[in-house]
Amino acid sequence: EVKLVESGGGLVQAGGSLRLSCVASGLTFDGYGIGWFRQAPGKEREAVSCISFGDNNVYYLDSVKGRFTISSDIAENTVFLQMNSLEPEDTAVYYCAAGALVVPSTWYKDYDYEHWGQGTQVTVSS
Repeated sequence: EVKLVESGGGLVQAGGSLRLSCVASGLTFDGYGIGWFRQAPGKEREAVSCISFGDNNVYYLDSVKGRFTISSDIAENTVFLQMNSLEPEDTAVYYCAAGALVVPSTWYKDYDYEHWGQGTQVTVSS
């Protein structure tokens, strides 16, 4: 059974930083894409970033480029999302997702991901 567990969310002031972690069990990263998505109240879920172990690429939502960094520790089966210069607009539940069919043209589509975590709340106060 594949399981993804997120952690690291919390309450932070604007301009602050958080690092989210996604620990995966039941799969190895080889060939997978691991994505971070977020969903704010009343809004649709959107893709924030993805690390593709199949082609060694990383992808970012335009509004987080330069502020967020995705990375991994393969030995620990963990993917991180370092979030700096946080803004109130970043407030959302952040989800980790894993997909065996993630491709560059659709990395931001949630249907590319078969496995999802439960989410971790990130709240940025102004």
